[in-house]
Amino acid sequence: MSGVIAGAATALGLPLIGESAEALTTSAKRNDLKILNNALYYEHQAIWAYSFAAGKLTNTDVGKAVLALALRNQADHKKHRDALATAVSSLGGNPVKAESSYDVSSYIKKGEGNIDSDVNIAKLALALEVDAAIAYTLEAAKLKTPKLVTVGASIGSTESAHAAAIRATFRALGVGIEIVPAAFVSVETRNAWVLKV
Repeated sequence: MSGVIAGAATALGLPLIGESAEALTTSAKRNDLKILNNALYYEHQAIWAYSFAAGKLTNTDVGKAVLALALRNQADHKKHRDALATAVSSLGGNPVKAESSYDVSSYIKKGEGNIDSDVNIAKLALALEVDAAIAYTLEAAKLKTPKLVTVGASIGSTESAHAAAIRATFRALGVGIEIVPAAFVSVETRNAWVLKV
């Protein structure tokens, strides 16, 4: 069991988890499985969202820039998905499966993106990435396996990098915004990171 978790950690370039997972109590394993499967659900959502949005992008320079970034971010989400699924299995759980589609209407209703233009698709991706970064920060701290905390923190920092990369793309396209608008990506600073439609 620990070998598979170690493999997931190694794939992320992180230290091996080893015995720490074997020493977990049943309650701690259930805790970690719930958190990991929740994270896996949202990685599936991110992969779906980038695929879904890619088909809505135009063939303009803006659409091409958004697509290039979307494919890069999606590749990271696929690696996160694989590592999380491996960790869930290693702890004796069943990885949550991807759904055929996901509901992002709450973001659209709040004006945090849409699927009606290249720019609004990028804003939707930004809101999703910001929320992913916040969620990993909050949830990783609740993990009982110390080295899984490191995995969660690493993924969370990548989600923050995705958000900054999206903002950098806006900047490169002539939108006068700060690439990193706050020192933290948190519930308190979320509005500074997200761009409204």
